[in-house]
Amino acid sequence: MQRFFSMDNGLFRALNRISDLMILNLIFILCCIPVVTIGPALTGLYYVTLKIASNEEGYIVRGFFKSFKQNFRQGLIIWLILLAAGCVFGVDIFILIQTKTAFSNVLLVIISATALVFLMVFLYIFPVLSRFENNIRATFKNSLIIAVADFPRTFVMMVITAAAVILTFWNSITLWYGLLVWILVGFSGLAFINSHFLNKIFAKYMPEEDAAGDEADENTADEDSAKRL
Repeated sequence: MQRFFSMDNGLFRALNRISDLMILNLIFILCCIPVVTIGPALTGLYYVTLKIASNEEGYIVRGFFKSFKQNFRQGLIIWLILLAAGCVFGVDIFILIQTKTAFSNVLLVIISATALVFLMVFLYIFPVLSRFENNIRATFKNSLIIAVADFPRTFVMMVITAAAVILTFWNSITLWYGLLVWILVGFSGLAFINSHFLNKIFAKYMPEEDAAGDEADENTADEDSAKRL
């Protein structure tokens, strides 16, 4: 019985993890309200979930806002670029679907393939920004390179992300329950799941001495977590 109520019990650890993700999810949603700040908010979100997934205990709120402030300018610019590109892809695909000609079908295939590459970059770019120090151009390039280089894991993360969105909009019932889940823990939970894959991918690009330093001293890891590719 005493072991059951121990803080080292698996149930208590799971509940503690869920509560951390719920707090992180709330902070993320609040920071996304201005819309233009979604980029920095995603960067802060992944900064924390990457650490949680690698069992690096730390302060949820402090870690989030540390990354949010440090990467605000780059995250803002990257998000605006992605938002504009996403709108262009969406409008083009919508128009081409309505235009039923052989040429439009060819264009639809080409643009859809380009949009798929865009989604791969979107999946990586904010985690990369939270973990590595680069300029905006290099962040885009490295995100694409990493996504293609480890395509099997990229594909799994894309399927998980797409499945979460599709299940939410499956019908009116799943929509209401789905929205509740997204508000409570959806964004941070999805980022946490993806972070398990991302940590394995990013480990290939981290210098060994820096990885050892992360294990030896968490405070040093907080200061030096952004390394160059």
